[in-house]
Amino acid sequence: MSLVAGNALLSDPSVRDAVAACREITRHRAANFYWGLRLTPEPKRSAMYSIYAWMREADDLVDGRGSAGPGDSMTIEAFRAATVEALAGETRSVDPIWRSLSAVAREYPLDPCDFHSMIDGQLADLQPRQLANWCELECYCRQVASTVGSICVRIWGYDDPRAIELAIDRGIAFQLTNILRDVVEDVGLGRVYLPYDELESRGITAADLCGWTKPRECDRFMRSMIDRAREFFARSQSLDGMIDSSCRPTLWALTEIYRELLERIARDPSQISRKRVSLPTLRKVLIAFRARGMGRKS
Repeated sequence: MSLVAGNALLSDPSVRDAVAACREITRHRAANFYWGLRLTPEPKRSAMYSIYAWMREADDLVDGRGSAGPGDSMTIEAFRAATVEALAGETRSVDPIWRSLSAVAREYPLDPCDFHSMIDGQLADLQPRQLANWCELECYCRQVASTVGSICVRIWGYDDPRAIELAIDRGIAFQLTNILRDVVEDVGLGRVYLPYDELESRGITAADLCGWTKPRECDRFMRSMIDRAREFFARSQSLDGMIDSSCRPTLWALTEIYRELLERIARDPSQISRKRVSLPTLRKVLIAFRARGMGRKS
């Protein structure tokens, strides 16, 4: 499925200004995504900036950093209502996020369920939480990350209906990587996304991981989670050949950044207790350059 979209994102001055604001949000806040999204051809690139800005706002609402102020269920439900309006292709707001999302919804076959699912995941994060098992963790990953994969694929275009399901798996791989990287930060916010039953079976807690107080048990647990993330990367491998060829460099770059991040954690899992593991900016730039070169050859 590959749609030829109109050019409202580029030709309408008011929408163009809104997209420019979303691009700046992406540039400043998307530490990993920005380098891949820059490779996307227009007007899909502008659409992706708009989607990222919406996702950033949804995520910030939970921590009270959103433009609507302190996060609570009423604020998030108001955000949901504004999202429904924008996805219908109409918005009364002058906020660039809503103006640009409304334009994207008019051009691409977005599924509102993806947006509702992500909002549901944000709502659940308003309270301290401990996920009980893998089933709950997988559900959470699907809510806050697989939805991203589905939205991206719908904008990029695809020629095989399996692409949506594989995008869900790729999203899980990305989110598991994020969770492993952010254990200490999340625990500090009262959120333990790691499966309680698997921690318990190893005789450790999330606090043990943060302090690396039981090195052997912590290492074994982390490696089991790393292997699980690797499995989702592997099972979604064929996704790369299913999306529109012009957008494959974007997907490759994003995947390579997250895969390298996971492998950096794998080299020494204990480092998650001491710092937030990341890729140097230069490495991201090199990955983007390599992806751009691959696009020229295809």
